[in-house]
Amino acid sequence: MKKQLFPLKGIVTVLNTPFTKDDTIDLKALKQNVNEALQAGVAGFLVPAMASEVYKLSETERLNMLNAVLETVGDKAIVIGGAGETDLLKSKKILRSYIDIGCENVLFQIPFKNEEQYKNHFMELALLDPKMIMLQDWDTSGYGLEDELIYDLFENVEAFRCLKIETVPAGVKYSRILELTGGKLNISGGWAVSQMIEGLQRGVHAFMPTGMHYIYTSIYSLFEEGKMEKAESLFQKILPILAFSNQHLDISIHFFKRLLFRQGIYSTPNVRQPILTFDKLHQEIADKHIDLILHLENEIKKR
Repeated sequence: MKKQLFPLKGIVTVLNTPFTKDDTIDLKALKQNVNEALQAGVAGFLVPAMASEVYKLSETERLNMLNAVLETVGDKAIVIGGAGETDLLKSKKILRSYIDIGCENVLFQIPFKNEEQYKNHFMELALLDPKMIMLQDWDTSGYGLEDELIYDLFENVEAFRCLKIETVPAGVKYSRILELTGGKLNISGGWAVSQMIEGLQRGVHAFMPTGMHYIYTSIYSLFEEGKMEKAESLFQKILPILAFSNQHLDISIHFFKRLLFRQGIYSTPNVRQPILTFDKLHQEIADKHIDLILHLENEIKKR
């Protein structure tokens, strides 16, 4: 089976869910975030996803979010609908709903019990015929899916075009999968964004971080233009921020919502429970990092 590389290169921002003071989704704020990211030059959006607190959202909320993003983006960038669900029947239901509202590109996040169960879950979803499937290889403590399983699915499912690798470590796996698939499987980095420069050097096509739209797109552009020293210099400035925010997914959600709030994009930094505490000291440290982000982004916008 001959496949062409899916045209996804650059920064694909994963959208945090903005909540009002009444704990409803603030769609106006969500659209403001999307427009800000588009102005920064992102290549696409993933929503809803783990950074969106997806498992705390109702099906209606997920559809409303995705629909708002699709309407706002139009044909300016790629939108990928996060269809993650632990239960197969729920996965199929939400995927059908996504397809019904016109979302052609979807991400599968499938719990792994054994290879037979995993392949069955994947194939059942693939039969619903989305145009493009991105598979999330998520494992915060290990190597994630076996290379042979990824290759088998890639060879046998035409729509499987993108893989989001979020394993520990991620670097060598990027290289192995690119070699195994002849570079035809589009590879994205996510949680390992603190190794972004390494990932780009290994040939990763896209990175899928949260927030800091102008900084990430600038790093990517500088790298693509061959300005390695400038790309590394800018990246090194945000490494302490990533070390803080990437302590845990919950800390990352707290941090980037606080950033979006201080940027005036989100009306609150609110999160949904249950979630890890983000205490007073966290907030003080976060605000110092956010001061630096605001400074860097203002400098980028002046150029």
